Amino acid sequence: MKDELLDIDKKLIWHPYTQMKDFENRDILFVDRADGVFLYDNRGNRYYDTISSWWCVMHGHNNPVIKKAIKEQLDRLDQVHFAATTHQGAIELARWLVDITPEPLSKVFYSDNGSTANEVALKMSFQYRILKGQEQRSKFVSLERGYHGDTIGTISLGGVPTFEGPFKPLTFDSIRIPAPYCYRCPAGCTAPDPSDWTDLNGGAFSRLNCSLECLEPFRKVLSEQGATITAMVLEPLLMGAGGIIIYPPEYLRELASLCREHGIHLIFDEVATGFGRTGTMFALEQAGVIPDFLCLSKGLTGGCLPLAVTLTTDEIYNEFYADYSEGRTFFHGHTFTANPLGCAAALGSARVFQEDDVINGLEPRTLALQKGKEYFRDLKYAGDVRGMGMAAAVEIVADRKTKTPFDPSVRAGWQVYLKGLEKGLVLRPLGDVTYLFLPLCTTTAQIEDILHRTRETLEEVFAAL
Repeated sequence: MKDELLDIDKKLIWHPYTQMKDFENRDILFVDRADGVFLYDNRGNRYYDTISSWWCVMHGHNNPVIKKAIKEQLDRLDQVHFAATTHQGAIELARWLVDITPEPLSKVFYSDNGSTANEVALKMSFQYRILKGQEQRSKFVSLERGYHGDTIGTISLGGVPTFEGPFKPLTFDSIRIPAPYCYRCPAGCTAPDPSDWTDLNGGAFSRLNCSLECLEPFRKVLSEQGATITAMVLEPLLMGAGGIIIYPPEYLRELASLCREHGIHLIFDEVATGFGRTGTMFALEQAGVIPDFLCLSKGLTGGCLPLAVTLTTDEIYNEFYADYSEGRTFFHGHTFTANPLGCAAALGSARVFQEDDVINGLEPRTLALQKGKEYFRDLKYAGDVRGMGMAAAVEIVADRKTKTPFDPSVRAGWQVYLKGLEKGLVLRPLGDVTYLFLPLCTTTAQIEDILHRTRETLEEVFAAL
């Protein structure tokens, strides 16, 4: 029966981020069930979910606390529109989110995925400027290699050329500055030796000998166009889809200071980094920087159901607060805004964080992963090894001395994916960057096993390249 379903899949379904011709003579992975950190296919084979099912599964699959919360909510209220309507789950979740995020973040706007969370922040910042009589502030700044979603608005900010691709004519113009990509420093600085870094929190590294030369292009932009910019959008400390790029807290602090100096809003996209992924509840904590907008999704519900939020300040909110006749309403919403089942899942995840003291229990896991990733550094084609918290990555290069990447036709990442399946791993490299984005519940023994299997995978792929 399940083989028949695979045939139907091949005939009818178009999968995201997938060249379907790759599966012309190969079955796509049929995931039949999941438990904890494991996925099981239709033949009973077991695989580590090393990418947390696209970075969202925090407490493992089928977490009993989250399942119970969803089931109880399903018997009470499944869906209700959220315009001039509310419900208990949305209220309690908003209170928890405001409690765990820093002041002055005090207002919660619900949506349904990471792209929309960022879209909301863009539109709020843009409309705020109009309401303030600052129409000249209409531009956005983002980082090259940054990723904030797949909507037309968010790919207008994104710096991953492959994703923007043919849609470029549909996008609006934004200002992009070089990413703080230490391995391929845009300022031409030498990549640091691991001994040049200080371990702050199980892999949250701070470079000791860097003068942040890579910020000079931003300073130039500010001197020429600072008064026309409404907001700066970025992923704090860890840039996900651009290649699991880790950068020092000092960069974020200095960039934030420049934004404040020029009256520019800060939008932090913590869709991927939020809820413990970097070793703290939010990455921003490790830099001590508070944004004007904080965008969250993915791990918000523990990875069980789609839900997203954009948090902002009373200052932003109050500019929209007026008599209806003044035309200050924020006209934006989604059918499943604050869906009760999604809110219940998020509250279940919140309960797991609190009752299991998840964040304080992360240190042994993050240390195991960050120390263990050094096991990859001597591999033949390992150009860079990086990571923080529960994320680690190996950038594969054809020549370690010149950092020359493999020709795209080699498809090294695809080969890693296929070999990983043979080793019981679901890996999904970003180009030639093989990475681990592990559920927070992964044990140290499981981390060691994953690292061992990943090394075997890379060794066998490298031997064939």
